[in-house]
Amino acid sequence: MKQVFIVEKTFTKNDFKKNPLTKGEYEQCIFSNCDFSNSDLEVVRFLECEFLDCNLSNANLTRTAFNGVKFKDCKMLGLGFENCNQFGFSVQFDNCTLDLSTFYQIKLKRTSFKNSKLHEADFTECDLSNSVFDNCDLTKATFENSILENVDFRTSFNYSIDPEINRIKKSKFSLSGIAGLLDKYDIEIF
Repeated sequence: MKQVFIVEKTFTKNDFKKNPLTKGEYEQCIFSNCDFSNSDLEVVRFLECEFLDCNLSNANLTRTAFNGVKFKDCKMLGLGFENCNQFGFSVQFDNCTLDLSTFYQIKLKRTSFKNSKLHEADFTECDLSNSVFDNCDLTKATFENSILENVDFRTSFNYSIDPEINRIKKSKFSLSGIAGLLDKYDIEIF
């Protein structure tokens, strides 16, 4: 299969559902207003790329590499990030919808999640050390056996984190978010 190496190219309004992205390596490229939904991105490498206002929902991420990649204003429903190539995996999310996406056992140290919706996202056994969830909606997100040390949750909401099964040392929570640490006790806080 044909492999390409593309550097510093901007892709605008491409429909990769109809015309699949060529397998290869994309470095410092910008994808703006592109539709990758249900696309096959298997073994594609994205290095220091930006995705702006793109739809990547349900894309196949088997062995896909995201190294230094920024996602802004993207729809990213049901993505299996645990299937990605984990070598050098590094991403940032700003104003993205990541509902039903899974990050099972991924090292996401120092990752920035900003103004994003993460309903039912799965962070089971994930290492999120030193990450920031800035103004994120974590309704029904799963944190189980996760490393959440030094994570900043102060401006986020609707999370439920069990301190007994997660490592939360030195994490930051707002006073109004404390209830999300006590959910399992079925108590009322006023």
